Amino acid sequence: MKAQEIRKGIYWVGAIDWNLRNFHGYSTDKGSSYNAFLVIDEKIALIDAVKPHLTAELIKRISSVIDPSKIDYVISNHVEMDHSGAIPAIMEFAPNATVVASMQGEKGLKRHFGGDNWNFKVVKAGDSISLGKRSLSFVPIPMVHWPDSMVSYMPEEKILFSNDAMGQHIASEYLYDDEVGFSTFEEQAMKYYANIVLPFGKSVQAALKAISGLEIDLIAPSHGVMVRSYIKELLDMYQRWSLYGHKEKAVVIYDTMWNSTEIMAREIQYVLNEKNIPVKLINLTHSHISDAMTDLIDARYVFLGSPTLNNEILPTMGAFLTYLRGLRPANKLAFAFGSYGWGGQSPKILETAMKEINWEVPRPAFGINYIPREDDLEKFRQEIASFLG
Repeated sequence: MKAQEIRKGIYWVGAIDWNLRNFHGYSTDKGSSYNAFLVIDEKIALIDAVKPHLTAELIKRISSVIDPSKIDYVISNHVEMDHSGAIPAIMEFAPNATVVASMQGEKGLKRHFGGDNWNFKVVKAGDSISLGKRSLSFVPIPMVHWPDSMVSYMPEEKILFSNDAMGQHIASEYLYDDEVGFSTFEEQAMKYYANIVLPFGKSVQAALKAISGLEIDLIAPSHGVMVRSYIKELLDMYQRWSLYGHKEKAVVIYDTMWNSTEIMAREIQYVLNEKNIPVKLINLTHSHISDAMTDLIDARYVFLGSPTLNNEILPTMGAFLTYLRGLRPANKLAFAFGSYGWGGQSPKILETAMKEINWEVPRPAFGINYIPREDDLEKFRQEIASFLG
């Protein structure tokens, strides 16, 4: 439970959530961390906090460096409980500390915790506080991914405390991106963006513009490892994802009842292979919806399939559509398919959902009655080929 020094007088004092496996419906198979940072200068600042159940871990790490009562500033970049949950305990140790937050952040913290007797300093774009030899300036990034969100920047050390932006859900014994390796880092940064930040592309663009003039040697997000080696790569990825850029690849996301929709999914794979388009099949019986969303984020072509069950789609696909509508990935070329016994509504339900989120749907949904016969599949292959152009 010792603090880890990342610069002279600057410490990581956060907490690691080794057992976390679900975050708002997002599968976190690698756990997560809640990063908090302690700056020791003429004034002492704590930047962010942790989830309530890990408060003791935060306090122990702070106490390995200083008495928590000596904290002068508590910087709250974001009021969500995984960032702010331990702040009431910190304020009990340091009742005279000043809580620094955006205007929306102050409102949120008071709504969460009361806090009417806390000393607040509301900051806006361009505001800064001096800690002595170092300072912190603040950049609002509203709707990345809450209205209160902001980042803190320390120009003397060129550190960007980036809040939820640039994060990943990784519980690791290591602190830095190059220690976990680029492939793991990229995969988890992409999954985080696809399942947390994706709906806010315009806000991400504004945030990237706001920080574009900053010299950055270290990105210290609220979750996952800190970024020191892959800063350019990460900023480039955020630029591409926020513009809903895509690769010439496809995902086929489906579930099946008596294997007929599975057969159709594999026929799609066959046609795509013939056209040399990389494709991934994702059966939602075996894959989590958040993993499907990660594969979908940069795919040009999206195929959704389900059999009909009680005039509806399968529950797995229903859950995925709920998730999809919330995240609203843009710039997709889409096709709906499925099998049925007597109702046949499922492909049309999927097609309607695609159109609701403004995907391009150039061909009508395609359904096959009962077990697909060769003549059914030949017509289906022709339809897929026509869709691909």
